[in-house]
Amino acid sequence: MNTLVSKFERIDENSRLPKYRQVINTILEEINQEFFKPGDRIPSINETSEEYYLSRDTVEKAYRELSQRGVISSVPGKGYYVNGTIEIAKIRVMVVFNKLTDYKKVIFNSFAKALGKRACINFHVHHSDFKYFEELILDNIGNYDYYVIMPHFYDCKDEVEALLKKIPRNKLLIMDRHIRDLDGSFSCIYQDFAKDLEGALFSGLDLLKKYKKLYLIYPRQAKFPPEIRVGFRNFCHDANFDYDLIPTAVDHTPKKGEAYVVLEESDLIELVKKCQKLRLELGKDVGIISYNDTPMKEVVGNGITVISTDHLKMGQVAADMIINKNRESVKNPFYLLRRNSL
Repeated sequence: MNTLVSKFERIDENSRLPKYRQVINTILEEINQEFFKPGDRIPSINETSEEYYLSRDTVEKAYRELSQRGVISSVPGKGYYVNGTIEIAKIRVMVVFNKLTDYKKVIFNSFAKALGKRACINFHVHHSDFKYFEELILDNIGNYDYYVIMPHFYDCKDEVEALLKKIPRNKLLIMDRHIRDLDGSFSCIYQDFAKDLEGALFSGLDLLKKYKKLYLIYPRQAKFPPEIRVGFRNFCHDANFDYDLIPTAVDHTPKKGEAYVVLEESDLIELVKKCQKLRLELGKDVGIISYNDTPMKEVVGNGITVISTDHLKMGQVAADMIINKNRESVKNPFYLLRRNSL
């Protein structure tokens, strides 16, 4: 007979996770790894209670929840057995994004679609609030098979890395941003923000050459990767462009011969409205490149040129990593999509 502790450590007395929940997760882990197969008998309540030094009430609570979820069934006089339903094989996934924008919805929907019925997904947004993010992770360690995280924090790098180290590497999938100082083998699908931006701008150099000055509208308050500024400056230096960084389009008057890289959609709309008011033609008098493609940008200003990662592919690759248990780092494709605004 299989025994519950054959592959797992005893209950962690210092864990924030309730003991009955640790028992549930241990049994689910055994089933997912096929140590217990459909039809197998699992240890009895008394056996588990003695092995883990737990009260019978604690174990009964765990078994009761597993029974209610259809994972196990009780056979009178014989014990508890693993059910043969497909539900027990579902992968439990916790997804934590920094924010929910139109393009991040594309990533999530692509990810969820690729996993399909294989997974049960719980979605959260941390809004770059580290305290909330920390509580979210600590309260859920041990609850999931995979933790898919967008760790976009720029003021507490060491704290974020220390927190992520608490997640087992084989259960961690970093999405969108690479944390190169995090040791161990884990899954990662990421953008290289500096090199991506620099490369995309060089791919549009033939169109940018008609402008005299290039601006990056980089908001002070919004949370964007600082590597974007690095990539922008590198391109301007290497391509010999006069350039400047400004925080918003609101206080800026566009002039003929200028081109703009815009991060926020509010700045994009403001810039387009000012160009229309000043009768500056996009793609001729003024150039605009917007970060991250959305359906709106196909029609605004007769088509806005964008630089963007492949959001659909990012979600698909992340799902494939979970399905195939791949622990590798993969750079997501990044491109410039030419439209009439450049």
